[in-house]
Amino acid sequence: MDNAKGLDAEHGSMSATGRKPSPQAASTAKMLIEECMADGACVDAIIARLALRFETGVDAAELADVALEMRSADLRKRDRLERIADLLRHRPDIFTTLRQTGAAVRHERDEWETDAAVVRRLAAGFDAAATISQAASVQLSSLGDEEKLTAATDEIVAWLQRQGFTGPDQDILDIGCGIGRFESALSEAAHRIVGIDISLEMISVARRRCAGLRNVDLRPTFGLDLADFTNASFDCVLAVDSFPYLVLAGLAERYFEEIARVLKPSGVAALLNYSYRGSTALDRADVHRFAEAHGMQVVADGAKPFRLWDGNAFLLVASEGTLRRNDCWGVKETRASKRQAHQTDRAPVSADNPKED
Repeated sequence: MDNAKGLDAEHGSMSATGRKPSPQAASTAKMLIEECMADGACVDAIIARLALRFETGVDAAELADVALEMRSADLRKRDRLERIADLLRHRPDIFTTLRQTGAAVRHERDEWETDAAVVRRLAAGFDAAATISQAASVQLSSLGDEEKLTAATDEIVAWLQRQGFTGPDQDILDIGCGIGRFESALSEAAHRIVGIDISLEMISVARRRCAGLRNVDLRPTFGLDLADFTNASFDCVLAVDSFPYLVLAGLAERYFEEIARVLKPSGVAALLNYSYRGSTALDRADVHRFAEAHGMQVVADGAKPFRLWDGNAFLLVASEGTLRRNDCWGVKETRASKRQAHQTDRAPVSADNPKED
């Protein structure tokens, strides 16, 4: 955010005040646009990144003008810059909403804050973000659009299904369930889904979204551990954009230990986005170290498999000593054989007789 200081002068006739930015301000804006585009992310993700970087001091029209000034002979880059400028110029309300939603959750930690204090502050931030925009509060690159959020959610669900993450006998725990979008999307493809979140506002939204889904259980949590659940109680654990906040709160390794505890043998955990540190190498190092320490194997190692969302994907398996790294087919086969062995002993979940953890 500090790089955006000094960009309070507006640019050209399209801006709010008619003032042009200083050469230094324009140069800073160009640098940040380049940084946000560097990894080839989709335009919606770039807009979301810009909203986070330019929380104050610059308006959408100024950024649009700067983006147009950056057009190059590279046709693909030129097209992306023009689409960025078009959205900023014609829908400044979207950029404003994204900036407000992003600003509701502070991603820095004060020296004096305890882990629990960080979690409480984040919970309040998520409550505020959800009241500004439900869709943007769980995925800023949705641009606050429910249709875009649904499309991105469906893409992630399709990836999870290809990893053997779903099935009629699967019990799934969703850490940081937000507004319940994955519970809604996965409910027909699973035996039972438990979603937990530290935000009471998001849990309230999720309960409305998932009303009538008898195999979905949504619970508020204090966010420090998974003490509400017994050992080996889930086939799969999902954490979409929740680990960055666990890393911020100093709870990442504790959650690896807890995930390993609540997973059944050969159970699978999908961690989609590990941190916001901007270093895949650091993320991979942490994930491998914590996975090894707690008896899990990494079978998907921080790739970006999604077109509509820029998150990194880590897939972990609770190891029994028989699986090789990156042998996802072996993961599916081992888990499938276990399901077949006990499937006939499982009773369907109902509201009157829920399966105990």
